[in-house]
Amino acid sequence: MGVSVIQNRSAEFKEALLHRILVADGAMGTALYGKGIFLNRCYDELNLSLPALIRDIHQEYVRAGAEIIETNTYGANRKRLAGFGFAEKLGQINQAGVRIAREVARDQAFVAGAMGPLGVRLEPLGPVSFAEARELFREQAAALAEAGADLIILETFRDLDELREAVLAVREAAGRQMPLIAQVAIEDDGKLEDGTSAATIALALTQWPVDVIGLNCSSGPRVLLEGIEAMVPLTNKPLSVMPNAGQPVTVEGRNLYLCSPEYMAQYARRFLQAGVKIVGGCCGTTPAHIKDIRNEARSFQPGGRSLRAQVEEPPVAPHAQPAIPLVDRSGLGAKLAAGRFVTFVEILPPKGVDPASEIAGAKLCKDAGIDCINVPDGPRASARLSAQVTCQLIQQHAGIETVLHVCCRDRNILSIQSELLGSHAAGVRNLICITGDPPRMGTYPDATAVFDVDAIGLVRIASNLNRGLDLGGNAMGSQTSLLVGAGANPGSLHLDEELRRIEKKVEAGAEYFVTQPVFDLRLLEVFLRRTEQYGIPVIAGVWPLTSFRNAEFMVNELRVPVPQEYMDRMRTAENAETARAAGVAIAREMVQRVRPLTAGVQLSAPFGRYEMAIEVAQAIT
Repeated sequence: MGVSVIQNRSAEFKEALLHRILVADGAMGTALYGKGIFLNRCYDELNLSLPALIRDIHQEYVRAGAEIIETNTYGANRKRLAGFGFAEKLGQINQAGVRIAREVARDQAFVAGAMGPLGVRLEPLGPVSFAEARELFREQAAALAEAGADLIILETFRDLDELREAVLAVREAAGRQMPLIAQVAIEDDGKLEDGTSAATIALALTQWPVDVIGLNCSSGPRVLLEGIEAMVPLTNKPLSVMPNAGQPVTVEGRNLYLCSPEYMAQYARRFLQAGVKIVGGCCGTTPAHIKDIRNEARSFQPGGRSLRAQVEEPPVAPHAQPAIPLVDRSGLGAKLAAGRFVTFVEILPPKGVDPASEIAGAKLCKDAGIDCINVPDGPRASARLSAQVTCQLIQQHAGIETVLHVCCRDRNILSIQSELLGSHAAGVRNLICITGDPPRMGTYPDATAVFDVDAIGLVRIASNLNRGLDLGGNAMGSQTSLLVGAGANPGSLHLDEELRRIEKKVEAGAEYFVTQPVFDLRLLEVFLRRTEQYGIPVIAGVWPLTSFRNAEFMVNELRVPVPQEYMDRMRTAENAETARAAGVAIAREMVQRVRPLTAGVQLSAPFGRYEMAIEVAQAIT
């Protein structure tokens, strides 16, 4: 198909949008699942391996009355395809998707190149930068445009930052003449996961270079109707809506959607009455649903809503409050601000409900002049008493300040925010933000990991709370006073990548770093030299070895470099007692060597031997 023909079809779509209601198709994934394709398949790759199946589904929707059919390319970006081993077939998959749809659509329907999210979080909550995201979207958009899509639809986005990069990528790849629909998926409360309201969505998308804005997916038509009604007064752009057929339920091992075609058609009328110009379906909708929706659209007489409505000015963005000074956040914050050398001792939460031993160990540490007790969060992916509760009990009963590890493995971002707010309210003000060990390392390897964000995103969330802003950047009316620390690994085998992440953590708001155990001073010196530009206090991890086997574990499983000299000293220890003495001596040497270089030390108490940590701390002069 020639370029002029493609451009004509795009122009025809824009003209049709001005004068009539358009009906889009329904779910592709639901249809494939219904035809026996397992959920673990790459549905986009079926454009190459089972094109006739994709063609049949498109044909069913066109027969049902769909005037817009989406290509089977929702997940055909490089990130998602790589998970199935098909990244190098990106161009072929997207081009085949357009070709198959075009063969069916001919001049009866418009072909919409479908693009979904990347499936990973963007900065600052995730590892993918805005520039990387835009390039990934640009690559897919270029393939769809070159193959002859009449328009492009961005759908099921749950993050406006990601959607913005996708919009800009489409414009870079396909130009301003390509019709572009941008849709987000809201939660049951009518907002995005980060708290962004439908009204704010409308105001934002109205300012962007898109032709149609709207909503899709979610839990069904009711939620989307409320969202559309909130958006209508705030935009002069045409609106689209493509709801799920309700929430899926599992019946005899199969996922079923229970909203009937008649029910969806009733809501289609309400959408059209509200002013929607494009109506279709998402997950769970079938050709039967689209047929009834099409019948409603044919009988519907558009109301008098003008697309020249006055767009309200965007509300003033909430102002972040100045963060509370370090000296006023906690005792540890005051000591770091004053340049005092600080000492932590690590105490693991108990495996049961009795923290007596841990509290007794914390009292010993306090009496020995230790500054803080450092409490890990599910170390080595283990199930223990809540780290936050352990911190509270130690502070209450031992009278010593604690440092709480918070990991990303076990909580989604909503729960993370709740955890951080709870930590502040409970008086646990010092944090170390870490990504967390994967479940396969622990005693329950089949446990599900969340990892909505990594440590960089976690630092950003905590930093925003300190400025009075929630996940969505909305003012909370109050602010936290958390001291935000993060982990660092001077002995990383990929130091450049570690340093890149350090930079990201600093940008996100990290205020001090605690390192992995350090035995090789040269590695620490290199790390400190390359991070001194940030002016962030670094607390060195020091671990008293207990045996040669313990040293081997450190090297081979934790990947912590231990100089051969120390390995030899542990190997030649005659018995367990002399081995522990050698381990303490090595740790005391490390404390004395790092004392002039760092802001403090974090001492481990191996196997609950708090006296070992205290003995090491006595080397500080």
